[in-house]
Amino acid sequence: MKWLRLFAIGYMFLSSLKAVAAQDYIAPPMVAIPGGQFIMGSDTGGGFKVFPHPAHAVKVKTFQLSQYEVTVTEFRKFVEETKHKTRTECWKRKPGTREIEWVPGSWDLPQYAPSEFHPVMCVGMDDALAYMSWLSKKTGQKYRLPTEAEWEYAARAGSKDNYFFGNNEKELCQYANVLDKSGKRAFERDIGLTWNGVDCDDAAEYTSVVGRYKPNAFGLFDMIGNVGELVEDCEHLDYHGAPADGSAWMTNCGQQTFLFGLIKASPKIIHRGGNYGGAGIRLFDRGHTGINNSSSLGEGFRIALDASDTPLAQEHRVTTELFLKDLLLAQQKTKRPL
Repeated sequence: MKWLRLFAIGYMFLSSLKAVAAQDYIAPPMVAIPGGQFIMGSDTGGGFKVFPHPAHAVKVKTFQLSQYEVTVTEFRKFVEETKHKTRTECWKRKPGTREIEWVPGSWDLPQYAPSEFHPVMCVGMDDALAYMSWLSKKTGQKYRLPTEAEWEYAARAGSKDNYFFGNNEKELCQYANVLDKSGKRAFERDIGLTWNGVDCDDAAEYTSVVGRYKPNAFGLFDMIGNVGELVEDCEHLDYHGAPADGSAWMTNCGQQTFLFGLIKASPKIIHRGGNYGGAGIRLFDRGHTGINNSSSLGEGFRIALDASDTPLAQEHRVTTELFLKDLLLAQQKTKRPL
């Protein structure tokens, strides 16, 4: 009967509202990435401290990757419940130079977190791991960082070009928040630094609300630019000896030495995708950071799941749906001009 159906719908709605009110976390929207084989890296050059060669075949298993970079609002819920303490300093560009300096700063300061839907930064690997452990307990999932091979495979989405949309650098501003005309003007104004970027305008000076640019063929947003994304692998200067099965490269992660041992560098981890301050970032370009460095230069993370993880329960999916609705409103408020 009609009234019973209406009653059932109303009950489900009220139950959902009650569940949402009780939930102090967000289960991020995830994208299923089909397994396959691809050529990782490039032999065409590129890289300064970590190199993308040699190009090599890698087979990746099916997995899931979050559709967006982890946002301020997602991370805030974690901090508010757990009282997790992040560092009170982070790396920032030194005015008038191309150097960086360690200054007071935190992930939740307005200049680093302009809105709840910007990607969280000024966080390190320890913060990311603590967040994922907490979220896993909340949802029953086993969230983790993607491996470097998984990241590039997902970012390419089948592309063999420099970018997932082709090779035309001037099209980057449609797909990514990178160092462009807007960024160049901001750098000159704020830190007195002339740094040429891509010859287009993405309408964002620094980081932007996630998902404002066109996605790749897998439906993933901001795989290029905005913030660099931590992966599970520790730093290796190139791909000689890298695993071919898509797993994280976690061996020989010790302290590195240069110039016959005269210079020693602490162990580091890899991040991928570049950031708002990088120009012409290609899919094979690599970056690195200290294991627990926090940085306002544009380093954040997105999270992954194994394909074998149990499906997300409805009570958790409700938080995803509400997040997506709120994100859409935030995107509309900062809609890019055509």
